[in-house]
Amino acid sequence: MRVDLGAPEPIGAAMFLILAMSCAGIAHVLWLRSGLARHFAQPVDLGLTLRGRRLFGDNKRLRGFMVLPVAAALSFAALGSARGGLPQWLAQGMWALRPGQYALLGFVAGLAFMLAELPNSFLKRQLGVGPGEQPRQASLRAIFVVADRFDSLLGMLIAVSLLVPLSAATWIWMLLLAPAVHALFSGLLYAVGVKARAL
Repeated sequence: MRVDLGAPEPIGAAMFLILAMSCAGIAHVLWLRSGLARHFAQPVDLGLTLRGRRLFGDNKRLRGFMVLPVAAALSFAALGSARGGLPQWLAQGMWALRPGQYALLGFVAGLAFMLAELPNSFLKRQLGVGPGEQPRQASLRAIFVVADRFDSLLGMLIAVSLLVPLSAATWIWMLLLAPAVHALFSGLLYAVGVKARAL
């Protein structure tokens, strides 16, 4: 689904993506806190190793991938269906898509958001950094702190850009605003005991 439409208004597009992904993020947190999620605690790397080290480690579990893409599909579709009744500044940041197309866009965005964390985890494991930890070396720690803030966001933006027009200005707004929202959800996951550290 590559839709050749004009790029929407940049700030509105950024706010749409942040709002839709935040709604999906709330569903994600509620799912991870549910009793049912505990039945899907299998690591996505199935315990496989490279050079004697886990591929991704115990923090990347099946349950983490089960709800966010579906929740993003639903939130994108819901906002897309309500586009005519949304504030103009937000509606101008959206594409002229059918609800089913918004659902597909949301699913891809949510899946890319989750998958984009895996290379970062893989590199940490190969460097001997444990799940939920940071490297002791200051230069590496700085690199991974930045990677932790932007890996999922960049993965999502790349995936969305492959399906619909997304202006450079929207990318800039997303890179400025979305990390703060991501940090908020990381703090929430820490507060409810899902993550080992807040940031």
